[in-house]
Amino acid sequence: MEITEVRIKLTDDPGDRLKAFCSITFDGCFVIRDLKIIDGPNGPFVAMPSRKLTGHCPRCRVKNHIRANYCNQCGAKLSAPAVQHYDAGRTKLYADIAHPINSACREQIQAAVIKSFEEEKIKALSPGYVSSYDDYNEEDFEYEQASSSFNVVHTDQNHKMQGPHKKDDAAPKTPQERQRNDQTAFGSGVFDVKE
Repeated sequence: MEITEVRIKLTDDPGDRLKAFCSITFDGCFVIRDLKIIDGPNGPFVAMPSRKLTGHCPRCRVKNHIRANYCNQCGAKLSAPAVQHYDAGRTKLYADIAHPINSACREQIQAAVIKSFEEEKIKALSPGYVSSYDDYNEEDFEYEQASSSFNVVHTDQNHKMQGPHKKDDAAPKTPQERQRNDQTAFGSGVFDVKE
């Protein structure tokens, strides 16, 4: 496994313990985003992407966050769930989504990310600095995906649009014509009450 790219996004608040967000690419083909660089007591360290731990509501079985007092679905009062604790006695509220399995892999990731973090701090001092973290063009990708999956091409030149998208070159001129069009329009009669 080779780390082929590390992208860093520095945070704005210098007093905050969270110093940066990071994405890391393995073998040029697999990306993990939202790693965090946190200023710890022994210097900066890398925290893996995580999610909040949840528990089930006893009434409706919907998942709620560990510290929630009431169910988000049914409003039932939640009892305190059995929670796990770290070695230092703190409550475990998050679980890693992706993480290294052995210490050698963790050290490899940590070294690459901290090295890139230090380089990014130097780059950030230059005028016109732009973070490379936001440069994945996800919006373009999502737009291309959506437009390609919903794009319909009509090859028939005589195709006429129907329903609510019907284009009328000649708008109704008299009130009777307008009323007749309103009665046949898309959705007409949905809320009519019949006696």
